[in-house]
Amino acid sequence: MAEMDRRAGREAFGADPAGYHRARPAYPDWVFDLLAERCGLQPGCAAFEVGPGTGLATQELLRRGADPLVVIEPDPRLADFLAGRLPHSAIDVRRAPFEAAQLEPAAFDLGCAFTSFHWLDPEPTLERAAAALKPGGAWAMVWNVFGDPARPDPFHDATLEIMRTPEQSPSAGVIGRPAFALDAELRTLDLAAAGFTDIATARTDWSLELDPDGVRRLYATYSEVAALMPAHRARMLDALASVADHQFGGRVTRNMVTIAYTARRP
Repeated sequence: MAEMDRRAGREAFGADPAGYHRARPAYPDWVFDLLAERCGLQPGCAAFEVGPGTGLATQELLRRGADPLVVIEPDPRLADFLAGRLPHSAIDVRRAPFEAAQLEPAAFDLGCAFTSFHWLDPEPTLERAAAALKPGGAWAMVWNVFGDPARPDPFHDATLEIMRTPEQSPSAGVIGRPAFALDAELRTLDLAAAGFTDIATARTDWSLELDPDGVRRLYATYSEVAALMPAHRARMLDALASVADHQFGGRVTRNMVTIAYTARRP
């Protein structure tokens, strides 16, 4: 199975912003507590967010006081949805890929990416992020990961054949290693190579309960599913919902991991 071109992430999720926003779970509160404790997220914190999508994390960054908050979103459909959903004087929405976005050098206390960094080339992305941070500024990468190989996952096992697609998301990571977000060794090496220090990892394991409609909505937001031709995608989603209904009694439990990496520019 081939890996999707990372540039596909610039337009993979914008066909139905409202559906994406409704289906994706929120980030746990502890993530933002961690950013407050380790990364200086507080009222007046100058921050930027890479790939905010529909603003699932953005709304909490605002609530915790990020101001100004520059959000860099390459998909104009998502950027427009976010701007309409979160009209706030602190937000500056920049519609561009991160590598082309204009960021003031050494201007930010905090930079962050929520379930988006795997769509970017780690080395130049981290170098650009570091350059935008003030000396001593913090960088955070956070993911909600769907699936955990360390725990039994009956629905995943029951739908392996249904979920075969021509391409897989870069979130799968390197063959033979953990998923991109869960590969703490490689993510730590990436951060160290870019000159970051005070690198730390935190994670929690939890579960997401879904009914058949919830399965359909969530899986429709997966990049490898969204990339399919409409008829193929509809058949796949129908099949997944059918398994959830008939084999799992209308109640599916998916394993989830939330993982956060924090680091600091010297």
